[in-house]
Amino acid sequence: MDKSPIAKNIKKARKKLELTQEQLAIKAGIPYATLSKIESGQVVNPTIITLKKIADALNIGVDDILN
Repeated sequence: MDKSPIAKNIKKARKKLELTQEQLAIKAGIPYATLSKIESGQVVNPTIITLKKIADALNIGVDDILN
């Protein structure tokens, strides 16, 4: 199964900042398990609130994650 664009974009932005999943989850204020499931493609449609937290932690816009 191909990963969703959301999963790929979050992982790409996270790697660019040299953050681990755990570091990003803490910075975003979300559970590590949630971030892991989003990045692995298990959660295909995360809530906009979760995406906003992740985007803010990565210093990018939500649209950068969605596109």
